[in-house]
Amino acid sequence: MKTTSPKTRVPFWLRWLVPAVLVVAWLAIAGVGGPTFGRLSEVTTNDQASFLPAGAEATEAADWQAKFRDSKEIPAVIVVESSSAFTPAQLREAAALKERLEALQVGSTVIGPLPSGDAKAVQFVVPIPSSAEVKAVVKELRAAVQAAAPAGMQTFVTGPAGLTADLVSAFAGIDGILLLVALGAVFLILLIVYRSLLLPVVVLFTSVFALCAAILLVFGMAKAGWIQLNGQSQGILSILVIGAATDYALLYVARFREALPHTADRTAAALTAWKAAWEPILASGATVIIALLCLLFSDLNSNKALGPVAAAGILCALFAALTLLPALMALLGRAAFWPFRPKLLPETQREPELVTGLEGQKGLWRATGSLVARRPRTVWVASVLLLLVAGAGVLQLKANGVDQTDVILTASNAVDGQDALGRHFDAGSGSPAVIVADQAKAQDVLDWLRASDGVGDAYLLADGGVPIMTGPANPANQGNPSVPAARDGRVLINATLNYAADSIQAEDVVVSLRQELKEIDGGVLVGGVTATALDTNTTAQRDLVTIIPVVLGVILVILILLLRSVLAPVLLVASVVLSYAAAMGVSAFVFNNVFGFPGADATVPLFGFVFLVALGVDYNIFLMSRVREESLKHGTRPGILRGLGLTGGVITSAGVVLAATFAALGVIPIMFLVQLAFIVAFGVLLDTVLVRSLLVPALAYDIGPRIWWPGRLGRPGNDAAASGGALSSPKSSRPAANEEAGVR
Repeated sequence: MKTTSPKTRVPFWLRWLVPAVLVVAWLAIAGVGGPTFGRLSEVTTNDQASFLPAGAEATEAADWQAKFRDSKEIPAVIVVESSSAFTPAQLREAAALKERLEALQVGSTVIGPLPSGDAKAVQFVVPIPSSAEVKAVVKELRAAVQAAAPAGMQTFVTGPAGLTADLVSAFAGIDGILLLVALGAVFLILLIVYRSLLLPVVVLFTSVFALCAAILLVFGMAKAGWIQLNGQSQGILSILVIGAATDYALLYVARFREALPHTADRTAAALTAWKAAWEPILASGATVIIALLCLLFSDLNSNKALGPVAAAGILCALFAALTLLPALMALLGRAAFWPFRPKLLPETQREPELVTGLEGQKGLWRATGSLVARRPRTVWVASVLLLLVAGAGVLQLKANGVDQTDVILTASNAVDGQDALGRHFDAGSGSPAVIVADQAKAQDVLDWLRASDGVGDAYLLADGGVPIMTGPANPANQGNPSVPAARDGRVLINATLNYAADSIQAEDVVVSLRQELKEIDGGVLVGGVTATALDTNTTAQRDLVTIIPVVLGVILVILILLLRSVLAPVLLVASVVLSYAAAMGVSAFVFNNVFGFPGADATVPLFGFVFLVALGVDYNIFLMSRVREESLKHGTRPGILRGLGLTGGVITSAGVVLAATFAALGVIPIMFLVQLAFIVAFGVLLDTVLVRSLLVPALAYDIGPRIWWPGRLGRPGNDAAASGGALSSPKSSRPAANEEAGVR
């Protein structure tokens, strides 16, 4: 830190006017963005079908299906279950329920009652317009069914509509509980880090104002139809903005605190800190933004949506950390750190001359630096081996999708209803596979379906969606006036599967149907709820292979530009990938053996990669940008140890904050969010404690000045000149003798 005269003064307009204007501007943004938080539900959808690419077979089938009906509807399946066979009187009561359901006028014609083969249950199918408030309609249906069902019987509203309603209910905590938990965790951590009452509030204000701006921006993009916003993206947005804004704030506050002992003018200190922090903060934010925007290359629309949503959040966090926070610190000065205010040093006091890089350090980070300097190769090799062992567990990760009934982790009437359907009916009742077939080959397709092992029943559809339960050539159909509905030479066939529509077994049946039916009708399409889930999982796995190389390439280029080196960025990216693999390996073990999850959503590895790699590079940038700064003044090896000591506390605090904010996602009882919360929280801590504190510094120390190859610092003679000749020759991979003596 360059010593600045304590009498240094800056103009009045810069001391008061600019900070005040910035604070007022952000207050205005928060005043508009805050109330918008409650309006996000207006532009949020959780319809899985809308996230598929236009070229997916399920999407094409849905487009054809829409031609056969006047409105888009999703079925609610009502199940009334008894412990014994229905009596004639109970059957009459159940039949009367149809009139009550139709009186609610929630959709088109109610189908049912359909008795089960064991006579212990009946079901109704109530189509609900997709434009309706599904949660409210399902709640109304559940109340009506429970009130009108025969005494002593269990009632369920399940099917796609019931599961969607329960999913929406599970996401209900995103607006309030999630935010409160995240902010509370961050506040407690900041209290411990700063031991100040005011500074944690200032940092949290910065994070909350950044979130308000992000909400406003995302709402505008969704309202304009530029993006699709869902519950997952909304929850991730809140966590990401709070975590990122706090991380950037920690870096800025650390530089501000370093500047205060060298000047009595708080504005001068704020400007000095801004000049020192803007480049790593901007580079970090830009890296994360670009990495997130790589999700636009995804074929899955839900992934495409998350990219700009999360990138908008990081952009707002970046601007808040570089404008609002410096303005607040310029206004508050040392008072922000009360009761432990930094003291002004005498003008004559300067930084100690460095030989080892450990001068002036104490405690944990001096001990860490000493270990790195004494045994660099042992430290980084042991770290790599530990990460490789942990990463081996990634082979146990079952990220092929899970049954939709497993997604919701709390009690769910819809999930219980799916179990009831499986006990008494073909498990796929209410959510059939939809086959679009050539009219001339419809009977051949129908006959094959009825003979298939995975299909319980199949039937053509007439106009109005009325099922034709027997084929036209079947004698039992004689006299049936219904004829199949046809559009442009195509007909619709519903196939009720033997497995629950949201199960992996049902997806396997759909795969088989698509392969076998193509031999009968080359243009046949298989769609429906199961096919939509299958195509979503397949597309997500394809995205993983496509997007990972793009993200790594982008990050590598940014690091090369920032560090003016090739070797260091390559090693840093490799360390992040290794850290990601280790985090996924440990997560797989925990998911399988601790939480007992049946599997993971197919998008979990991709989301985990994007967040861990992008955010892990944040800490690389924080560390190595400071190491480069110190190396220019003192030489590479002392610069590494000094950079580690100066940033160790900041990076560790930032990692703990980010881990805590992502862990807050675990309060939402959705398997995807719980899994993502663990992956990112554990991965960030692993990256902070092991990779950034030991592996990277030890590897860089072992390599020495060549770590900056082919940049100026990596050229022979430059490193020795920077350190006043105190270092060993750049050609040596071992620490100089005076360095070893100094750290012992």
